[in-house]
Amino acid sequence: MIDDLDRTLEELLKRSLPPDLVRQVSISFATPDPQFPPPSVTLPAIDLFLYDIREKRELRNNEWLVERQSNGTVAKKPPLVRVDCSYLITAWPSESSTTPIRDEHRLLGEVMKVLLRYPILPSEILLGSLVEQEIPLPTMTLQPIQLQSLGEFWQALGGKPKVVLNYTITISVTVHEARSAAPLVTETQAGT
Repeated sequence: MIDDLDRTLEELLKRSLPPDLVRQVSISFATPDPQFPPPSVTLPAIDLFLYDIREKRELRNNEWLVERQSNGTVAKKPPLVRVDCSYLITAWPSESSTTPIRDEHRLLGEVMKVLLRYPILPSEILLGSLVEQEIPLPTMTLQPIQLQSLGEFWQALGGKPKVVLNYTITISVTVHEARSAAPLVTETQAGT
């Protein structure tokens, strides 16, 4: 499911960023540590590092959904668990750039415009298991980071601080199996 989210975000950026920029940049999901970029990534790059996954408890629902089927039966569907997946997005200019900070900021600015354009991920870009999500996938861009300290984060990675965009998507996770269909009760009889 998380890999489907990664692929969906990559698709969103490829479809929505300016075409000349898409041809120039790599999209990565690697850790933005001092060894970045990994051998599989060519600079310039946009990196979406998934740094936090947590249940969105305020959306917790314990009610099973009873759904009528076309064959006259009912099925019980389990409640979904809503989960926030938070990414730190960084931009990495080409090593040959003569204006690396300006290039980094230009890349981040273009990514920011795309992410702010979509408060809900559009259904036409959803891939894999995300296609089956019944509830829209809301996003939060430029909200406070879930980390206690961004400085401590960069220090733990052993790297220099970089400007980041924080981006969170709320997905639904099915953790229980659906219950089998049962006949729909249409009549009641009182005992005599």
